[in-house]
Amino acid sequence: MISPPSDDRTTVLPLIHGSPQSTDGPRVPFYAEEIAQEPHRAYREMRSRYGALVPVDLAPGVPATLVVGYHAAVRILNDPEHFPADSRIWQQGIPRDCPVLPLLEWRPSAVRNSGHVHARYRQATVAGVNGVDMFSLHSRVEKIAVPLINAFCTTGSAELITQYAFPLTFALINDILGCPAEISRRAAAGMATMIEGSSASAGEGNAMLEQAMADLVSLKKNQPDEDVVTRMVHDPANLDDEEMLHNVYSFYGAGIEPLQNLIVNSLRLILTDERFAGGILGGSQSTRDAVDEVLFTDPPVANYAVSFPRQPILIDGVWLPAHQPVMISIAACNNDPAIDTGEYTDNRAHLAWSIGAHTCPAKEVAYLMAQEAIDQLLDALPELRLAVPAGELTWRPGAFQRALTALPVTFPESAPLTI
Repeated sequence: MISPPSDDRTTVLPLIHGSPQSTDGPRVPFYAEEIAQEPHRAYREMRSRYGALVPVDLAPGVPATLVVGYHAAVRILNDPEHFPADSRIWQQGIPRDCPVLPLLEWRPSAVRNSGHVHARYRQATVAGVNGVDMFSLHSRVEKIAVPLINAFCTTGSAELITQYAFPLTFALINDILGCPAEISRRAAAGMATMIEGSSASAGEGNAMLEQAMADLVSLKKNQPDEDVVTRMVHDPANLDDEEMLHNVYSFYGAGIEPLQNLIVNSLRLILTDERFAGGILGGSQSTRDAVDEVLFTDPPVANYAVSFPRQPILIDGVWLPAHQPVMISIAACNNDPAIDTGEYTDNRAHLAWSIGAHTCPAKEVAYLMAQEAIDQLLDALPELRLAVPAGELTWRPGAFQRALTALPVTFPESAPLTI
């Protein structure tokens, strides 16, 4: 506690200095495997020990503050003036091989900028997304989902991530972007190299994906169509080629994994919770209910919405240092006892889409895509069941996402579908 001057007019205010650079104990290793495997227990323990603001290491020697309190998160997300998303000062002291740098480094895109620059990038992105025909999404999802389902419906078993959720999500994102097959194949190869390869090959995969995006932007300049990229290219924001590349790139980084994991996590809930398991064959809870609940309890992006304070700032009695990452734990904040009522249907208080200036501009599109993708599968295979006990399902490493390693299922063999 800081002792104030001897003055009857002064109020004594307890302050905790230096989070996350100096604390009364070691920082929480945010990269630890147990956080990915049992995150909710980890969040409860963090909240019990530290309160709303937790000193963590995002990677060894990379300090940050993790926000696990809902009301503190809302204050931060609604204050981009003091909590900008620009990471350029921070990253000057970060080694190039730091594993979290690719997620947090500055790019000329909406996600890593603030103020008028962010507003300009977001204008083009919103214009691109707002042109998506919501009434056509059912048929667009059906056109992609049916061939995927037909590839395994006669076998009686499937692994729903590799055989359904990922290829469907990837094809849907390409569809709304207007990405042709040849460029799409190169983008997929780049993503696979980044995800599955070594750290040395990640750069190669990133370069492949960026080149594919550059070629897509060039194509839409010369051959405009009714798609997201064309609308972005021709928006009055007038993004240049590099800006277009990075903002289109964001649709892959912020679109494919989160949408895939929303579909998979919702299917897991439907298949493992009696309130939903019976719903496949006419129970009381709907797909929409499952998606709403997952967005609250197991959001696909568990921890992100990172900002870098312009100067030291006091939040909940804790001084946050300038230019050090402040990361919102979306999952922890959603499950904060201060706001978690256990009622999730149509409850939009969650932070899964973020709030404030950086609210996801494609949330309505993503929400409907996820619901349609799940309904297509369950309508085709209503007797879908887990192929393993629920307790044997495992989660991918890394605390940023909430993603299963696999979702194996069985079902009665079924004839192929027709559209």
